[in-house]
Amino acid sequence: MIIWIGIGIALIGGLVIALIMISFFSTWLKALLAKAPVGFTTLLAMRLRGVPVGLIVDARVTAVKASLPLTTDQLEAHYLAEGNVVQTVQSIIAASKANITLNWDRACAIDLATRGTSKSVLEAVRTSINPKVIDCVIEGRDTIDGVAKDGIQVKVRARVTVRSNLDRYVGSAQEETVIARVGESIVSTIGSSENYKVVLENPNSITEKVLDRGLDQGTAFEILSIDIADVDLGENRGAALRSSQAAADKEVAQAHAEIRRAAAVALEQENVAKVQEMQAKLVEAEAQIPLAMAEAFRSGNLGVMDYYRLRNVEADTDMRSSISKDTD
Repeated sequence: MIIWIGIGIALIGGLVIALIMISFFSTWLKALLAKAPVGFTTLLAMRLRGVPVGLIVDARVTAVKASLPLTTDQLEAHYLAEGNVVQTVQSIIAASKANITLNWDRACAIDLATRGTSKSVLEAVRTSINPKVIDCVIEGRDTIDGVAKDGIQVKVRARVTVRSNLDRYVGSAQEETVIARVGESIVSTIGSSENYKVVLENPNSITEKVLDRGLDQGTAFEILSIDIADVDLGENRGAALRSSQAAADKEVAQAHAEIRRAAAVALEQENVAKVQEMQAKLVEAEAQIPLAMAEAFRSGNLGVMDYYRLRNVEADTDMRSSISKDTD
């Protein structure tokens, strides 16, 4: 009885082994014929870890055919890290064919760093092989605008030729930083020019000064050249600023003049009030004359004849005034 149980277990084990060998036979044979052999135990272990066996074996075959001794453990570890195994292998092959030094660990780091972005390790290698031309477009504008010292606006269309620097691709700034730095340097160079004629006569002076500043430091690229595609003239910003300043000065002067006019009007009104006050005092003083004359009569300081002479003088004065008015 025990013998039959042992025979049954052996048969079941043999059947399982046979099924495993049959399921992995084509993959094992393909790797063997490609001189990139992978053992049955390795294939079974990958299946148990949930790794696509065909993908790893195909990637290893591709690498071995390109004379890259990559092991299944390296490929499997990169897959489990959610990396793109196929693109990473292709990038190493492309770099090897172009005599660019790129080892497996750095390629994996670049692939994982660009995961979830529009970049990829294969694109980085291709850009390193075939330099890329970037149009300097800032904030939706096609030109980079600067103002020379004479106040004339200069519009420049610039293109930057870059090549990927694989040694510092991970953790470095990307294209946006390069464009921003180039734009800032061009604006600064135009602003330091004496006039717009200097820029129009020698556009290369802009690129030479910009290249000397080492704008690719800390970026994932190496700037090969900066080319000026077109140079146009814009507005006369200096004249516009001077006109705006003159208008502002005019408004300030008008405000000061209005203040002085208001002060003069107020002073005039104060003088009118003072005149009216003095007239009131004069009327009040004249009203005291009859009272003073009455007091003089009572005290004997003024007689009747003195009063009549005073009245005659007043009548004579009124007559002369009337004659003078009629003559005029």
